[in-house]
Amino acid sequence: MRILIVEDEPNLGKQLKSTLEGAGYAVDLSVDGEDGHYMGSTENYDAVILDLGLPEIDGLTVLDRWRKEGRQFPVLVLTARDSWSDKVAGLDAGADDYLAKPFQTEELIARLRALIRRASGNASSELNVGNVRLDTRSGRVTLDGQPVKLTAQEYKLLSYLMHHKGKVVSRTELIEHIYDQDFDRDSNTIEVFVTRIRKKLGQDVISTIRGLGYSLEEPVS
Repeated sequence: MRILIVEDEPNLGKQLKSTLEGAGYAVDLSVDGEDGHYMGSTENYDAVILDLGLPEIDGLTVLDRWRKEGRQFPVLVLTARDSWSDKVAGLDAGADDYLAKPFQTEELIARLRALIRRASGNASSELNVGNVRLDTRSGRVTLDGQPVKLTAQEYKLLSYLMHHKGKVVSRTELIEHIYDQDFDRDSNTIEVFVTRIRKKLGQDVISTIRGLGYSLEEPVS
């Protein structure tokens, strides 16, 4: 999952980026509203963490512009402002959730997971396709109830496909959402990871849609 952080406090921004990368997310960091608006308008993100008190362009304006441009990614507003009027203003501008500083990083990550799940139509923290189950809270994957060990990149790929169950996901989309920006997009690592996942979870767990990409579908009973 690819996350954009727009935060002008250098230490907090770096800390959040490091924490989220440690949790398995691909993360981009912007330090002002103008750059953050541009990144959100030109890249496809699974969620955005947006501070309100930004230089250049304030966070509410950035958020309002994104929504008017049709950008629908979930946005978690992160701010030192804790009055009810600021919360209302953020939600009215198109925010999906609100977290006041100071905060616990565990709560931020939990809220982020929930936003991403709901945006893809998944209400539960456990994602299921056939006899494969992925717990987004623990990062645990099981097959017929038995734990399966995946590498970090295998987990990211499987998680993205499970969040988008029933949809065809292109190779380009997978690369954009699970790798850093400087990843070699001509690399064949997506194909390698798909092969490895099939060996661990079964050949039929991921379908290749020739010329289009990959898909996870519920097995036909």
